[in-house]
Amino acid sequence: MVDRRQTIRPAVFLDRDGVINRAFTRDGTPHPPACLADLELLPYVAEALKELKAHGYLLVVVTNQPDVARGTSSRELVDAIHEQLRIELGLDAVLTCFHDDADGCDCRKPSPGLLLRAAQELGIDLKSSFMVGDRWRDVQAGRRAGCRTFFIDCGYAEKSPDCYDYKVRSLADASRIILAQPDLQ
Repeated sequence: MVDRRQTIRPAVFLDRDGVINRAFTRDGTPHPPACLADLELLPYVAEALKELKAHGYLLVVVTNQPDVARGTSSRELVDAIHEQLRIELGLDAVLTCFHDDADGCDCRKPSPGLLLRAAQELGIDLKSSFMVGDRWRDVQAGRRAGCRTFFIDCGYAEKSPDCYDYKVRSLADASRIILAQPDLQ
């Protein structure tokens, strides 16, 4: 819980697979790395996040990892991937939903639960924050939380978001737009 006297800060919320690290596409759908050795940062991600952090943004990964609920991935693997990303990228937090759609939780994107939890725990101003994702679920969660949204179009064979603020090709493109915002520098 945040002390009300603490400064409220903006954040950049980030999906994981397809935004920070390479997603493995099968049948047009993105999948997470199958092992720690498969974890590969996308080009210019480290540089973009370093620049965002230098400008005062908190960096918060919010990720659905339903393969744990489905039994096709282990919680230990997901935790190991997150620990490596925290160390390599200087992330402020990683919040994960391990549920599947049928579980009906409030943390699985497109619900905004992970973003709302991060805002409360870290003192984040959602209206001055951004959500960067590569799937409609990410964009919808960001919009429901009151953030401005970026859709990284990876060409997946699934529905695209109905509405977003910016469509970009990468996190590096999104970071340039965020840093150019005159009201947030």
